[in-house]
Amino acid sequence: MLEEKELAQEVKAESTPTDSPKEERRARPQGDRPHGDRPRGDRKGDRKGGPRRPREEVKEYEEVVVEINRIAKTVKGGRRMRFSALVVIGNKKGKYGFGTGKAQEVPDAIKKALEAAKRNTFELNIIKKGNTIAHEVIGQYGACKVFLKPAPAGTGIIAGGPVRAILELAGIKNVVSKVYGSRAPINIIRATQNGLSSLKSYSEVKALRAKAEE
Repeated sequence: MLEEKELAQEVKAESTPTDSPKEERRARPQGDRPHGDRPRGDRKGDRKGGPRRPREEVKEYEEVVVEINRIAKTVKGGRRMRFSALVVIGNKKGKYGFGTGKAQEVPDAIKKALEAAKRNTFELNIIKKGNTIAHEVIGQYGACKVFLKPAPAGTGIIAGGPVRAILELAGIKNVVSKVYGSRAPINIIRATQNGLSSLKSYSEVKALRAKAEE
């Protein structure tokens, strides 16, 4: 009887595994891991195993929405509503632009205006000493006139909404301005752009004065 009991215990010990699957997996060396047991940190692209983060795109221009206008058109079936947007862009280093866009929704109108502004850009020579313009100038468009005058450092931009937007994004920090005539934002911006495009550098002014003296 004792021999039979000892044989039964030996057979039972051989049939029952000594280690559980988890313990066996832990005990297995790193190089002998099967493909399915790869740790989470070994995923391609991210060592932590999380989703990849999208890279932040560096914006070439900063943009300001100057005006959003609602347009209503009366037709046989009722009134059709549309929106127009006026946007100014610039890199604050002498490059700026503006554009308008129309659509049935405000975001689409702004998107169209941004695309138009990127196609309609201008460059400006800024005086490094004081971050201002070279000389006084008057820009005109239609019935609108914009007077621009250089100012010493610390003055800031003394200007209204549309003029301030275009001067800030162009990179000018000290200037005094005054608007005469039409107050439509698009006319003010076009008159400001006309004045900025007619600015001359120090060397150009010196050459013109030399010719006048002759």
